[in-house]
Amino acid sequence: MSGADPELRRELDATLRTREDLGPEYDDALLDAFLEKVDQRLDEAVDTRVRRRLAEQRMTSVREESGRRPFDGPTGPGAAFALALTSLVLAIPLTAIAGDQAGLPGLLIVWAGVVGVNAVNAAGRLTRAQREDRRTDD
Repeated sequence: MSGADPELRRELDATLRTREDLGPEYDDALLDAFLEKVDQRLDEAVDTRVRRRLAEQRMTSVREESGRRPFDGPTGPGAAFALALTSLVLAIPLTAIAGDQAGLPGLLIVWAGVVGVNAVNAAGRLTRAQREDRRTDD
């Protein structure tokens, strides 16, 4: 045995020691008992593999049946334009409030936030487009 299952290795060692103690007249009974343990281990391993494969097949079939991919948010030029327009519309009052309350540092923070939101959105759209390209290439 290659040591793949240490418990079976211990069982085999115990069976061989027991054989030495009991003598050859118990060989058949000891061999049957050990082979039954090996058979149980094989059954457990096969059952585990079958359950895993069935679960994978179910998940694959559910994904294929649904025919849709996970929602990545709105896409397309309309969504990008809507976000840009919304961020600029919100930036106007935020600029006024920040300029009045915090001066130049407040203005910098507001505009850094506006630019950051739009940059993150653009990066997300870029990675989605790259994933779509990879999907169509496969």
